[in-house]
Amino acid sequence: MLKGVVGFVGVLLCVSTMSNIYESAEATLGLCNSSCLTKVELRVACAGISDRDALSKPDPCVVLKMQSHGQWFEVDRTEVIRSSISPVFSKVFLVDYYFEEVQRLRYELHDISSAHNGLRDTDFLGAMECTLGQIVSQRKLTKALLKQGNTTSKCFITVTSEELSGNDDYVELSFSARKLDDKDFFSKSDPFLEIFRINDDGSGSLVHRTETVMNDLSPVWKSFKVSLNTLCSGDHDRQLKCTVYDWDSNGKHDFIGEFQTTFKEIRTDLDGRQLQWDCINPKYLMKKKNYRNSGVVVLNHCKVIKMYSFLDYIMGGCQIQFTVAIDFTASNGDPRNSCSLHYIHPYQPNEYLKALVAVGEICQDYDSDKMFPVFGFGAQIPPDFKVSHDFAVNFDEDNPECSGIQGVVEAYQSCLPKIQLYGPTNIAPIIQKVASSASEEMHTKEAMEYFILLILTDGVITDMADTREAIVHASHLPMSVIIVGVGNADFSDMQMLDGDDGILRSPKGEPVLRDIVQFVPFKDFKHASPAALAKSVLAEVPNQVVDYYNAKSIHPKCMSDYDESSRAFSP
Repeated sequence: MLKGVVGFVGVLLCVSTMSNIYESAEATLGLCNSSCLTKVELRVACAGISDRDALSKPDPCVVLKMQSHGQWFEVDRTEVIRSSISPVFSKVFLVDYYFEEVQRLRYELHDISSAHNGLRDTDFLGAMECTLGQIVSQRKLTKALLKQGNTTSKCFITVTSEELSGNDDYVELSFSARKLDDKDFFSKSDPFLEIFRINDDGSGSLVHRTETVMNDLSPVWKSFKVSLNTLCSGDHDRQLKCTVYDWDSNGKHDFIGEFQTTFKEIRTDLDGRQLQWDCINPKYLMKKKNYRNSGVVVLNHCKVIKMYSFLDYIMGGCQIQFTVAIDFTASNGDPRNSCSLHYIHPYQPNEYLKALVAVGEICQDYDSDKMFPVFGFGAQIPPDFKVSHDFAVNFDEDNPECSGIQGVVEAYQSCLPKIQLYGPTNIAPIIQKVASSASEEMHTKEAMEYFILLILTDGVITDMADTREAIVHASHLPMSVIIVGVGNADFSDMQMLDGDDGILRSPKGEPVLRDIVQFVPFKDFKHASPAALAKSVLAEVPNQVVDYYNAKSIHPKCMSDYDESSRAFSP
């Protein structure tokens, strides 16, 4: 059970020397020391994308990658904008800027068809490489994309940067509208709302784009959260421009109207009355004598959410339970054969052990008793040799915990000769097992524990539908799932679990409540240090922990008041 901040500096690095621990943890989590200058927002827009054909416009998405040790690693990606040749993405990339480092970035533009929300089977439209220093120094960088073979395309990408003000609080907003103008002949308008922050130079930065509500002149848009940094740069009097459009499938959306406001006005207390604005079309205002508006936009909800850091929660008493699950399917090869991924070499650890130790030695720094539950899946186990997808690797079902990372390694090595590798590769049962523990702890300890499940696997998941269902369920719990792909298999389907388009759904269409999955292929780190693997694998965990507790309105000061003996909060 992971208590306090003891060993926190080892969170994203295999423990070797204390100085290396500090350097890696701070650089990875953004816990800036004197060398970290600032945090920077990067916004992306493209222009001049060629149509796929006469009947179909591209569905663009931009992927941001950063170079480390000569390799490109994905940092984040924008939303997919359907049918657009000049997209302006609402997704904002947040990165740490280090003056003394050359931080190389790569922006890749992909055309993602409606049938594929991931990057597999999509059209690569081009890429642009630059340094973060170049973007920061110019504030706005525009360059042509290079296609395969480094040939210049006619498409340009523009990246703008802005330093954050230091206010990490969020605001939750929801809007609706009434009696919007009808722009369609045979149906009603399909409205969506865009919010722009007006910058000091008079330009506008897209803050948020709502979903489209089909065939409705009085839409109610879903609530959304945005940081005060992004919304108004921390300036409550900064002008915000809001525009309403009627969505069209050809990408030529019809303008309905606009209005301006400020965050100061938005958060005004009206004694229970709703704040509303006339949605104005300037052309109609000039031409129509009795024109009043093109509808009314209403603010339904405004709530400022105080944001706490990962350290705040750890120091407030949050504990993290680390569980390991290992793939023992036959596709790994006979462990007695040197070609097997499970082969135990006397001098060289296999990929399973490398990944296990790299991540495990970091997580054990959080654990006061250093006892880790370890499970296997996809093997026939003694005594009856039936296939199991959630058996204790130490064969003690009542107590599957191993003492320290060394104990995990020993249990793994001892287990191999006793089992028969089989199949298929089903991971839903192990996710459900840990989710059950997370659910139980959530209700009995008032969310004092957060669960991290590390899954090491060599192949394509064979129970994808059940796995998606399990992850959607787990997204409501204090839990994260980390998957490391071992070997050279095609792990394309894993990207679906990692939320390629930002939304993983169950087979029934239910979306995840929050992103809890991180997938990393080990082959990308074969020639990198264990620290690089650990950094990539665990990079999203702090934000996932913070997102969960903030969503539950659980504050660190409340957690520090928790009395373990009575399992209750002190008055």
